This record gives sequence, structure tokens and C-alpha cells, in this order.
Amino acid sequence: MGLDVPVQILGLLMFGSLGLALAIGVPMAFALGALGCIFLYVFGSAAMLNMLPSRVFPFMTDYQLSAIPLFIFMAAILEKAGLIEELFDAVYKWLGGLKGGLASATVIVCTILAAIVGVVGATEVTMGMIALPAMLRRGYDQRIACGSLLAGGTLGILIPPSVMAIVYSVVAQQSLGELLAGSVFPGLLLAGLYIAYITIRCTINPSLGPAIPPDERVDWREKLRLLRNVVAPIILIFVALGVIFFGIATPVEAAGIGTFGALVVCAMHRRLTWTTVREASLATLRATAMVMWIFFGATLFVGFFILKGGQTYVADQILGTGLPAYGILGLMMVILFVLGMFIDWVGILLLTVPIFVPILKAASFSGVFGLPGVAPDDVPLWYGVIFIVNMQMAFLSPPFGYSLFYLKSVAPKEVSMATIIRGALPFLGLQALAVSLCIVFPGIVTYLPKLFYAH
Repeated sequence: MGLDVPVQILGLLMFGSLGLALAIGVPMAFALGALGCIFLYVFGSAAMLNMLPSRVFPFMTDYQLSAIPLFIFMAAILEKAGLIEELFDAVYKWLGGLKGGLASATVIVCTILAAIVGVVGATEVTMGMIALPAMLRRGYDQRIACGSLLAGGTLGILIPPSVMAIVYSVVAQQSLGELLAGSVFPGLLLAGLYIAYITIRCTINPSLGPAIPPDERVDWREKLRLLRNVVAPIILIFVALGVIFFGIATPVEAAGIGTFGALVVCAMHRRLTWTTVREASLATLRATAMVMWIFFGATLFVGFFILKGGQTYVADQILGTGLPAYGILGLMMVILFVLGMFIDWVGILLLTVPIFVPILKAASFSGVFGLPGVAPDDVPLWYGVIFIVNMQMAFLSPPFGYSLFYLKSVAPKEVSMATIIRGALPFLGLQALAVSLCIVFPGIVTYLPKLFYAH
């Protein structure tokens, strides 16, 4: 038998040790897995050690998770195909004549890429190399330029196909198809908020985002010709997502169709070579391995905490606040935001979802301000989308927002980290506004799933 300590002390030891391990630079996957094994051995029993294979093996054999490497490979192939450069060229020539047009074009291209790629890092880095220098050359304010790139890039974890949605669906036992459908309108809402903010700011103060000079603009014939570069990715989006929403194929099958379509698009651009496929495969291997190792470590870490009564303890503490259902949800949103400042989204999802979702299922969300509420059966879906919208803030919130570092790695030397952080802050506010709107108006999330998956 292991040492017997109160669950609150055990929680402090476990999460304190995790924070210390992350602070000294131990990768999250290894920190979670190693600490899980150590605490199992020290505070558990010989029988509890059986939890290691019993919790890891189901993830290794979960069919839905096979969509992750397929979507990541699809993203990598399209990146190698030079699709992002052509998309940006087409959209910025359409919108370049407007105030803030290049920043709005950046958000639009990021939205299209989010519907193809589902991975933040690739979008942030590639668009950072293409769009940021273009905006700075045109005299754009550094903060507007950086903020539009940062915010647009994070749409990749929300707009389908979303790797985060796949992981959430497995952990929360939620329909992936419904979750992807529920993410569409919140994603478009955020893109619209970003563009509206950029347009309003640049209209009030044109020096923040000046329009390109008239002699550099293209005529309508050239604009229509450029649309040809957008046709292939748009078709790919509608095919990959359409077969899911209309029940023609499962999300995993749709990922396979999308991957094949990405190979076709790459071949159309005459860039489908063994080198391209090899580089895309290695990128897929690295990204998938990272996600899966965090999976294994986190499920062991959280599983032991739950087994020792941690889930009941946390639930009692949250419910003990006496807050109503929406107050509890608001408290959870604050906890997620704070965690997002320090921990990767995969770790946050695997640490919190098994604890938070059962609490929310037991609560009643009857609506606020006289507006419609959420049916009990829809709560896991609704919370899943709200969770993903909240997690976008984790990519932008200092000190450890991943997108901040992605952009800094490719930004010109004159763009400081302080400027990048200041550029992100207004868009963090817009993301918080989107979370609030999805809570107050749950139909933003639930309308499409009900439309496509009505029983």
C-alpha cells in the first residue's frame, strides 16, 4: 500500500509538481507521464499500477483519433504545395484597396486555411512569413499587423476540421460530427469580429492600415483570374466537411478524402514530389506523436487523481461556492483562461474535461435575460465549443502563448515581443466577447448540429 494523504494535499502535491516540472523545461508529455507513474507508485497500490495499460490502450485503439494524423498530413501537404501564398495573393489584391484591407485579407485567408488545415502552428508561421512583411512594407501599424495574424491563425483550432475537437470528442464521449458542426458559426463569428474591429480602427485612423496606392491595384479581369487560385481549396473544404455534415462519411473517412484531395491539389500545383511527401510525413509524425504522448501521460495523471477522489473533491469545491449554473460555468472559464497562460491546450483539455463535464451535466442551464437555455443532452456539445473558443485565448495570452512565439520566430527583428503581445490584447478581448456570446446565445453553437443531426 502507498502513503495515504488527504485528497487536497495530494492535489497540491500533484499539480505543484507538474507546475515545477513545466517551469524547469520538462516537456508536458514526459512531465505528466512520469509524475503519474511516480504518484501511482508512492501514493497508490500494486493494483492501481494496472491503470497504466488499462487507460492508455483504449486511446491507442480509438478509431476516431486516426483522424488526427490524416488532417495534420493534409495540412502539411497543402503547406508544401504553396497554396497559402496563392490564397493570400488573391485575397489581398481583392481587398488591398480598402483601409485595413491587408489585415482583413489576412484574417480571411486564415479562416479559409483553418477550414482546410486545423493546425495553428503551420498557419501562424507560414502567414507570418508572407503577410506580415507585406503589411509592414505598406506602412501598417505593427500592432494591427501582428494582432490580425495572431487572431486569424488561432481559428485553426475552432473551425472544422479541428484537431482539438477530435480530442475533446474522444475524452468527453461526444459526437465528433456534432462538435464540428457546432464550431462553424462561432468560428465565423470570431472572423467577423476580427474584420469588423480592423475595419473600424483603420477607418477612424487610416494610418494604422493604409490602402494600397491606386496604381498598384488590379482591374476586375485580373481579380476574376485570381479567383481560380481559390477554387481548389474551397472545393476541398466543401467536400471534406460536406460528407461529414450530410452523413455521407464519418469524420475519419472525411479526413481520408480530404488528404487525398490535398494530394490532388499538390499535384495540380506540380509540387507533388517524394521530398514533399517525406517532409509532410515527418511533420505529421512529430505533431501526432506529441499529441498522443500528452494523451498517455495526462490520462494516467488525471486517472490517478480521480481514483483518489480528486474529481469529487473538485466538484464539491466548485459546487460549494454556492454559485448558480452560469456562475459555475463562468468560474470554469476563468480557470481555463488562467491555465492557458501556462499550459498547452492538450494538457488543459485532458486535465479539466473529465472533471468539469460531469459537473455541468448535473447543472441546469435554463437561459439568461429571458433567452432560451440549453437542453441537458446538448450541454457537453455546447461546453465543448465554448471550451475550444476559450482555448484560443491560451494561444495569445502571455507569458507562454504559443502563437506569440510562433510569430516572433518569423517576424522581422524590428518587431519586438512586447509589440506582438500588445497587438494580441484587443483580439483577446474579442475572443472573450465571443465566449460570452456563445454562452448567452447557445443557438450559435447548437443550431447547425440540430439541423444536420436531428433525431
